[in-house]
Amino acid sequence: MLFHEIYSSYYIAVSSILKEAVRGTLTGKKLNALVQEHAFGESLLTIPDGLKGEKWRLIHKDLSTPLEEEPSMPLTILEKRWMKALLLDPRIRLFMPDIIGLKETGLEDVEPLFTPDMIVYYDRYSDGDDYENPEYIRHFRTILQALQEEQDIFVSFESRLHAKPQLVVTPHYLEYSEKDDRFRLVAAGHRRRWVINLSRITACEPAHRNDRVQLKEAPAKTVTFELEDRRNAMERVLLHFSHLEKETKRLDDRRYRVTLKYDRQDETEMVIRIMSFGSAIRVTEPDSFVALIRERIRKQLAFQKNNIFQDIFQDGRETDGRSRTKDVSEANDISEKRCQQDK
Repeated sequence: MLFHEIYSSYYIAVSSILKEAVRGTLTGKKLNALVQEHAFGESLLTIPDGLKGEKWRLIHKDLSTPLEEEPSMPLTILEKRWMKALLLDPRIRLFMPDIIGLKETGLEDVEPLFTPDMIVYYDRYSDGDDYENPEYIRHFRTILQALQEEQDIFVSFESRLHAKPQLVVTPHYLEYSEKDDRFRLVAAGHRRRWVINLSRITACEPAHRNDRVQLKEAPAKTVTFELEDRRNAMERVLLHFSHLEKETKRLDDRRYRVTLKYDRQDETEMVIRIMSFGSAIRVTEPDSFVALIRERIRKQLAFQKNNIFQDIFQDGRETDGRSRTKDVSEANDISEKRCQQDK
């Protein structure tokens, strides 16, 4: 593991528990409360069991600890190199104008672990936002400042229908789409909810007024699936969907039921992301989401089948009707086998 993740929620939660144990003030109730405060809801399934069951050998069954001093978490050279690499990401630098040139970060003499040009992204669109465009940066930081100061903004943008609305809106939050590689502004004004791609904004200025229009959130959709914890699937799923509100229930030693809440406009992205875990996940509800997965599988099988036909015919095997019929039959057999495997 390149980064030890000692600053992750899990390590912070365990560190806070160990501090209480060193002080002699740890109770079972406080242990669970610290897990809920610093980690995630599903962490109650793993952290208390790992500590109280003495699997991690950090706390005894009576909630005392063999540690004599409270744990501290200094940065290692490897972690500094990791942080330097993260600061080279232009998306992070949108939020931190003071680190342009990476001056006064304490990492000036640290070599980055990797550079952005070393990263190859897959399963996402290649026409994402231009994070180094000066106008884009100015719009982003104007919106960010308005969010921090709870101020309205004037914004002009080009819609998908090539209209050019000019509005005064109340910004509520920025969201990022991993699949589209785009930031979107979610705002309220003119009796509706606005979701605006930052790359489409042509002008953005403080409105010098503060009407604070309340946002009517779009009703969230949910999807429920059963997860079989093999090849570390549970940890991968929880990490992958860590930004979403979720409910997790253990069914037995290896199976879990997970319910996720998501924005309806991200439904196609959710289908793709859930399918990426393959047979480790089985969606149980709602039926409409199951239908979307089945339709996507049908399209994929049809695409594969067409490719099989193209490969066969390009080999010159369709020289006569008899061999062509045989080849088509072979292609159908291959396609049916793949369909059975996917099921």
